[in-house]
Amino acid sequence: MSAPAAQGPMRRRLPWLLCLALLPVLVLALRWASFLPSVIDWDESLYLLQAREWLRGNWPLSGVWDMHPVGAPGMIALTFLLLGESLEAVRLLGALCVTLTGYALVLLAARLGAPRVVGLAAAVLYAAHSILLGGLASNTEILFAPMVVAALGLAVSPGGAWPRLLAMGGLIGLAMLVKPVVAPEGCLAFALLAWPVLRAGEWRRLGAMALAYAALCAGPTLLFGMVYALRGEFGIWYVSTIAAPLEYAAGRMSAGQSLWRITLSALALRWVLVLALASLPALWRAEAAARRVARFGWLWLLVALLAVAGPGHFFAHYFLILLPPLSLLAGLGLFLAARALAGARLRAAMAVVVALAAADVVAGDLLPRLSRGFAMGSPDTPRRMAALMNEELREGDTIFVPNYQPVVYFLTEARLPTRFPFPVHLTGSFASLAGVDTDAEVKRILDGRPRFVVLDRSEWFAMRASAMAMLSEALEEGYELAASFVEERGTVELWRRVEAE
Repeated sequence: MSAPAAQGPMRRRLPWLLCLALLPVLVLALRWASFLPSVIDWDESLYLLQAREWLRGNWPLSGVWDMHPVGAPGMIALTFLLLGESLEAVRLLGALCVTLTGYALVLLAARLGAPRVVGLAAAVLYAAHSILLGGLASNTEILFAPMVVAALGLAVSPGGAWPRLLAMGGLIGLAMLVKPVVAPEGCLAFALLAWPVLRAGEWRRLGAMALAYAALCAGPTLLFGMVYALRGEFGIWYVSTIAAPLEYAAGRMSAGQSLWRITLSALALRWVLVLALASLPALWRAEAAARRVARFGWLWLLVALLAVAGPGHFFAHYFLILLPPLSLLAGLGLFLAARALAGARLRAAMAVVVALAAADVVAGDLLPRLSRGFAMGSPDTPRRMAALMNEELREGDTIFVPNYQPVVYFLTEARLPTRFPFPVHLTGSFASLAGVDTDAEVKRILDGRPRFVVLDRSEWFAMRASAMAMLSEALEEGYELAASFVEERGTVELWRRVEAE
């Protein structure tokens, strides 16, 4: 082939390669606000605290308790090893995972036979909407998304079944180590891979594949169970990883409150929901490739809905599980609508709509930030509070944060006073999950006379009455109010221990 002839395909491919190369830049631009606040999501604060303590030899679960597996703090600990211990490193991990999920959506769309612009639109819509519903934080739904989408992409890819199964099982196994809620999507991935084997009636091969896949999916979680058993902490691992999540899922939210949270999340995801609805006709009336993408996407969405509904509590970040399938369907719906209405200007029309959607999402996120003033980069309450404490803390001192953000522990140099730094597990409504007498634990902490106590008055009545009583008595008898910080929701107080004369 002559040089000019070879340059033609390359010249046509160049815009596509440029778009792919610019995706990380776009993700960072969309998620810039994540690098400003110390707190975006309570759970992320706990994961990064677990990660820091893990690097200091204080293991998750046994040293810092949670009712999730160790995958999220493990990913953050690796990030700390590479980039240092900072909030910015954690938020950069979130941006990396969003970028990888975008690339996985591009790959998945291509494997399903969709035009390139469908996958690219899906990636951009995912990146834009990932800043909603607590997704600016490096939360579990952000961390495991690239593994799940990549596993589904492998499930519909050509090639040998066994190599794909091994890779899929490894990805889903790691995702389950972050949060077991990925199990329905992991089952979908296996079903897609095994469907030809099932249709052929190759039962022995199907059984071998199922056993291998199950072992790979459960392997990382069971491996950590063995590690904790060798440490003499199997009971702690079992309560944290198995028993507590099951108890949590059994205590379901009321129908009225569930409907309220579902409605709020649907309004937040309105762009991808509306565009996804535009793909519905493709289930019946479209060319084969579009039908395949639509049927895959809607099946995936239904399975993802099971993952959201499974825990029964419908917190906002749960709905981020729906974002990858909704983004794929939205990309397809936008492509079909633009082809019908814009004709030859299809790509331009799609770019305009995706840009409008992204701009609307970013503006909606920016509005409450600007409403509090332009000083968005100034230290927020946890940072200001931690700075005051760090000036006075001495080696060996502890602080106690009974009902405020766990990130305060991370920002100070104090020792942790308890292995239950997450307020709802110690003083709040989920204290029964910890499997210990949390009133006795609160008493033990207060008897140790922490140097500082951080109290969020807006969350005061969210604590148990017994914890409130002990805390009130301790503050009255041995502490003085050192500082008050006014936040949007109320006042946060910093109490200093009164030293004996």
